[in-house]
Amino acid sequence: MRKVIAALYLSVDGVMENPAWTMPYWDEDLAKLQHDLNFASDALLLGRVTYEGFAAAWPGMKDEDGFADRMNSLPKFVASRTLETAEWNASVLQGEVAQAVAQLKQLPGENILIYGSAELVRYLLQHNLIDEYRLMVHPVVVGGGKRLFDDASQANLQLTDTQITSTGVVVLTYRPAPKSADSEGEELA
Repeated sequence: MRKVIAALYLSVDGVMENPAWTMPYWDEDLAKLQHDLNFASDALLLGRVTYEGFAAAWPGMKDEDGFADRMNSLPKFVASRTLETAEWNASVLQGEVAQAVAQLKQLPGENILIYGSAELVRYLLQHNLIDEYRLMVHPVVVGGGKRLFDDASQANLQLTDTQITSTGVVVLTYRPAPKSADSEGEELA
């Protein structure tokens, strides 16, 4: 079964909106991490806002290591209530998003990668459809903006890996924590 991996840039105070503040922290470590994530995936899953931003920027990009070509060639699945069609090798998910993503996970293939898309990540979290979170926490306090997790978000996660880049970005890899027999009983009560 394919895994859904959410790869997200965050500030120390949890902001992920408009991540222009990440640029001073870009280094070879982050470049390798993004390259490895991208090339271990065979599809992107994006919310409408992230899709529209990416579709406006990526088609004209080129680089020496093939990252841009990979981004442009990957099939994209867009979760949207307003888009009817999509371009840039993309299709709009039809029907209920959780069901559509669950079906995508059942298809043969590699990982399905989510970049950004806070609302989509929170929604999929509620439906237990994210298999791994790669949180790239940058050593900056932004002070305001959209945060990844809101008051309605709740999940028990298990830390599976950490990495610190040369610029001080802490990459935290989490997976959903296995439910214990006690917690399952509490849910049924």
